[in-house]
Amino acid sequence: MTTLRCAVCFFLFSALSLQAQNLLQSGPMVGYTEMHEAMLWVQSSAAAKVYFEYYDSLAPSHRYRTNVVQTEASEAFTAHCVADSVQQGHRYFYDVFINDTKVSRPYPTTFRTPPLWQFRTDPPQFRICFGSCAYINETDDDRPGTPYGGDYQIFTAMAAAHPDITLWLGDNVYLREPDWNSRSGILHRYTHTRSLPEMQPLLASCANYAIWDDHDFGPNDCDRGFWNKEQTFDAFKLFWANPRYGMDNNSRGINSYFSFGDVDVFLLDDRWWRSPDKRKNCDRTILGKEQFDWLLDNLASSTAAIKLVCIGGQVLNSEAVFENYATYGEERQRLIDAIHAEGVSGVVFLSGDRHHTELSILNDKGFYPLYDITSSPFTAGPNPKAANEPNKNRVSGTFVGQHNYALLDFKGSRTDRVMVISDYDANGTQMWSKEISLKDMKTKQ
Repeated sequence: MTTLRCAVCFFLFSALSLQAQNLLQSGPMVGYTEMHEAMLWVQSSAAAKVYFEYYDSLAPSHRYRTNVVQTEASEAFTAHCVADSVQQGHRYFYDVFINDTKVSRPYPTTFRTPPLWQFRTDPPQFRICFGSCAYINETDDDRPGTPYGGDYQIFTAMAAAHPDITLWLGDNVYLREPDWNSRSGILHRYTHTRSLPEMQPLLASCANYAIWDDHDFGPNDCDRGFWNKEQTFDAFKLFWANPRYGMDNNSRGINSYFSFGDVDVFLLDDRWWRSPDKRKNCDRTILGKEQFDWLLDNLASSTAAIKLVCIGGQVLNSEAVFENYATYGEERQRLIDAIHAEGVSGVVFLSGDRHHTELSILNDKGFYPLYDITSSPFTAGPNPKAANEPNKNRVSGTFVGQHNYALLDFKGSRTDRVMVISDYDANGTQMWSKEISLKDMKTKQ
């Protein structure tokens, strides 16, 4: 009888476990991480009760539980769960539960909270992975011909680099013609992209922050006039887990901010307030006045050694082509002039969009060099022909015209701090690397 009971129990447990596995659509994903709070995300394939259990790597026997969320079709069955029993500078592991059954994952599910180092130690060593343009093929909705997406193994290589943070710099989803005019289409596209198997280990093992560009905002090269941007805004909030969206509770747009170690990160919105590229008789803007002032206020107030300004399109490419900031030259110059006038040290731009990678440096006499690290594409079609573009600010040897991603490593003591930029192909082979001393990123007196 005891053997029979054990067999029945094992059968029931296996059936429940399989049912829970089948209810997992995508994720889990780590969103923002703060010293006393982290956001964990998951998507089920149907209505379900979901929550997470997590534990400190230093005390694995003491488990904590997040809030419980009942997923709903109206929100694409997504859930945001808060882990609010964490401490600064610790490594945590977690499990996702669906309908009270643990869903085991064949890869690490973990995150690291930011350390409290000020007035105590040197800044921590940490790693940021970043890039843009993730196109995932779907035959029925794609254009005929050669598939536009490929090299999905890039996400496996990114996870193997063990970043603490991944920055998704726009075109993280490619809305197609069947998608952008309806909520159902938009949520389908987000679900299809987020469900890519190769993407799951990366999402699960580090903090993920995102901005958008035209393809996750709406149609190609779209702007503030896109009629359905409220729907894409809602989808962005459902599928990402940034600290907040917009400058205050009354704002729209997805700009945000967070910090880790001695780095402040500004996540900009280059679409919500953007005037149309082809309009001439208007105040031409990418950021809009409110966001422009918000950025400058916070750059001026920041005490971080490095301020990473993340934006969908290139900032320092000299050529006024496509959607580069040079096509909005007056506002770009106002931004650069304001950084100079306010004496803001350590500004580095991170950008995507262009389907190639390059490092651009703007050297202005009397000021430290401004860097723009463009990283693109993850999986969308590369544009190697852009190597012929006469970008006067491009650093020789940094152009990459194939699928790739970039890493930023921050290391060294407070007095000898360095930022190492390195670029890798889809298989994790290094393409180029450059080390920058933070001493050289300070305003000149």
